Amino acid sequence: MPRYEKIWMIFGFASLILFLAILGIMAAFMGLNPPDSLRTTVAPEKVETAPPFDQPGVYQIGPKEYRVVMLSYVFGYNPGTITIPQGSTVHFEATSRDVIHGVYVPGTNINLMLIPGHITEFTQTFNKPGEYLYLCHEYCGVGHHLMQGRIIVEPSTT
Repeated sequence: MPRYEKIWMIFGFASLILFLAILGIMAAFMGLNPPDSLRTTVAPEKVETAPPFDQPGVYQIGPKEYRVVMLSYVFGYNPGTITIPQGSTVHFEATSRDVIHGVYVPGTNINLMLIPGHITEFTQTFNKPGEYLYLCHEYCGVGHHLMQGRIIVEPSTT
């Protein structure tokens, strides 16, 4: 084996060992692990009958604080329109009933993947009034381009 090839192989293996050691130290001693959100699941075939997805919608849970229970399905979302006042904090709780979908809201950091039966949670505060379009960013079939909804943030009156 040529000398330079040996050097690069040693460098490659040493880098691999170093990265795995760093990952192990972070997981074991620093508690930095991927979130174990798979504990929050519901059987995909029972999504529409299992709470809270049996009643999707927008619910006020406090002053300027809302909970959105969202169910995605082939080429649509329920609810399709979310209306909230400016400055509201929204706690999204979403899943899919059929295939993998996504929720992407341009101009925000909302970028969710909806896996059948897996409950995805995300919190966002909407400080700017206006209309935000949310789109499916995971190809889900021939009508994928039609899959969208709206978040309407109404200006505060104070």
